[in-house]
Amino acid sequence: MSDLVETIRGATAAGRLAFGVFAATGLFFIGSALTQLVLGGNAEHLFIALMAVACAGTLDIPRLRLGTVPYRSPVVSLPIVVVLGVEPVFDTATAVGLVCLGVLVVVWLRAQRPEVALYSAGLTGAGGAAYLVAHDGLHAQGFAETLASAAGAVAYIVTVIALEALRRRFDRPRVDPGAGRHYSVPRLALIVGGYAGLCALLAAWTHPFFNLSTDTLAVAVTLVPLAVIGVGAILIVRATAMRRRLAGVVDGVIDLNATNHFVKTGGQATPITITATGISTDLATVLLRAVHDTVGVESASVRHEPAGLGEIDTSLAISVLGGQHLVARRDVMDYPFTRDDRRALEALAHTADVVYTARESIGGLTIRANTDPLTGLPNYGAFQDALANINDHRDYSEALAVLFIDLDDFKRMNDRYGHQTGDEILSELGRRLSAVIRPYDVVARVGGDEFVVILTRLSSLAEAKLLAERIMEATGEPLAISGTVLNPILSIGLAYSAHRETDVNQLLRDADRSMLAIKKSRRRGGPANESSINISGHRSSQMNDIVARAIDEDLLELAFQPIVSLVTGQIWAFEALVRYTDPELGPLSPPSLVEKAKSLGRLDALTRQVALKAMAAAADFRLLEPRIVCMTINVEAGQILPQRVGSFVEELADRYPGISLCLELNERSVARVSTAVRAQADHLRDIGIMIALDDYGSQDSSVDALVRMPMDILKIDKSLVDDLDDVRQREVLTALQGFGDNLEYSMIVEGVENEAMATHLSALGIRSAQGFHYGVPRSFEKTLARLEEFGADAVLPVRAASELPL
Repeated sequence: MSDLVETIRGATAAGRLAFGVFAATGLFFIGSALTQLVLGGNAEHLFIALMAVACAGTLDIPRLRLGTVPYRSPVVSLPIVVVLGVEPVFDTATAVGLVCLGVLVVVWLRAQRPEVALYSAGLTGAGGAAYLVAHDGLHAQGFAETLASAAGAVAYIVTVIALEALRRRFDRPRVDPGAGRHYSVPRLALIVGGYAGLCALLAAWTHPFFNLSTDTLAVAVTLVPLAVIGVGAILIVRATAMRRRLAGVVDGVIDLNATNHFVKTGGQATPITITATGISTDLATVLLRAVHDTVGVESASVRHEPAGLGEIDTSLAISVLGGQHLVARRDVMDYPFTRDDRRALEALAHTADVVYTARESIGGLTIRANTDPLTGLPNYGAFQDALANINDHRDYSEALAVLFIDLDDFKRMNDRYGHQTGDEILSELGRRLSAVIRPYDVVARVGGDEFVVILTRLSSLAEAKLLAERIMEATGEPLAISGTVLNPILSIGLAYSAHRETDVNQLLRDADRSMLAIKKSRRRGGPANESSINISGHRSSQMNDIVARAIDEDLLELAFQPIVSLVTGQIWAFEALVRYTDPELGPLSPPSLVEKAKSLGRLDALTRQVALKAMAAAADFRLLEPRIVCMTINVEAGQILPQRVGSFVEELADRYPGISLCLELNERSVARVSTAVRAQADHLRDIGIMIALDDYGSQDSSVDALVRMPMDILKIDKSLVDDLDDVRQREVLTALQGFGDNLEYSMIVEGVENEAMATHLSALGIRSAQGFHYGVPRSFEKTLARLEEFGADAVLPVRAASELPL
């Protein structure tokens, strides 16, 4: 009874009043029924009453959910049908009291909470009172028994739903149902209508038996089948819950073990940013999701306080997840937690403990393996990983620079002042470098007296040189070490990269050679008493030979990314993207490959190879999936002229009449187009070849391109949809969609990376999209495999998307 006292004390005045009214209602009906049995009953009536109580309790266990969200939308039970089963023996009020008693006993035994049992009995009593008024009132006015029973059923369930809605509104925390609904109109209509029909059928069923020899037989004919139905429903619910728990525990263990312990900072994921906090954040998210899927809860949390009323918990050995207790909560009127639920919760918590302990050990080892112990900066291995990561993930137009910094005469200072002083000098230089670089730059110690800096987000070589001079000035300030003032002399080699590199280590070698050139100059009589910066010249022509050979020998490969309809949820087109992997250097950056082909005068040859292979692939895709009707390739505006690739694509389109060829013109190339290019675009459109304007919304975008370049499709750059919560982005998209409708072009939004973005776009009326949410670019073979297994489905199952190779 302590829970009852605690609940009453903790409730508001309105809550205590409402609880008292409910408890009094339930106890009134129960007391009335027991009084009737004692004063006017006999042994046979007592037996019937026990049957009614047992049947009502059984029927109260299965619950009907009123919304579409498991464990977050309200539930109702329908034990009041027992009233119709005992009408041959007891009046309606007595029958309602027996039902309340059955609910009270079963809920008390299952939930072990007297206050919930009293509330449930009172709620049933309130609904029963509504049933009594509606049923007896209509019956007294001469309505048929079936109609009176159906009306009473509707009155009962409407009353219960209304009272539960009030309780959930005022006496419990708000819970976000996510994408579902607390109340579903179709479900409500089905439950209310079905329940009314069931009661009408029961009334028609029981009344023919009124004239049988005994009341017991008349009641048994109804109560026994009802009890059997209730037991069957209970078994089905338990079997479903067991399957859910088993599948949830298995999936939860897999997901917990698969949590990624690399943490992204500053937009770049590097090994040097692994932290226990990052692991715990990721692990907590996966753990709580596993609890939702496995146990079935209204809410789950990790906190310092143990479970309260209506909750279960288990201890966590790791407190960095946010507390020492993993707590699961359900609404008081939902299915109560079982022993199996507790065991599933304990299994997930234990798995999280084991995973965290293992990851913490691995993370600590990784941090130590990638950190210079003297300065605390990343070491050479971590620097290489960071440089490769930054290069691979930067925009094509984003430049970077590498500074190779050497402290001159360090060996002499070390020998003269001692190794401890030398260590203090290096530590101070590390601190100065860390303080002067920008938040998104990287500094590392790569040797005894050698440091490197990666300057990112650059726009010009002049900017890189200016930043290098600031670094040189800050680190070259006099050093006061052990009572001695030293003036460090630095040699800095700078290598600048305007575009993504295929061999980023070459950039570091260039910076190193530039630094060594300063030291060589000093040995030959150059300035020896001041720090200097030397900028690397252009690198070798090795890339020219590689790209020329790949095009001349037809070695280019393609990757395909789906373009999907947000209306149908199906793929309708693919974009063909060029790829090439050199045997020695590995995969080449596609933008640098195209740019190099352009500088070598081989861009048209590259485009013809891409178009030929893309349309052949499209034909194969269409054999598997007829809904694939379009293939897009990237070209520059000037290339569509007949003397370049225009005539070639016309002939190619004729070979594949069932597939629409779309030429994507990048935004930069249409900034200044000639009359001849516009006329050729109109001609290509007239013969069925589509024209698309690509990357609209990037830094080179202009409204002029929308009105001057003939086109069928406008492709929106991902920079315009990176924050769809921003009303300005949504308004721009809406305006562009309106332009498209008026100017008769379609619109495709690129860069859709998750379901939330897709939902936003659908709400704005966008009809087509492209992005990693629907698939990363994959080879021809892997694209075929996807179409064979999943057809034209726009979104793959999570596991399938992660397991399908690139």
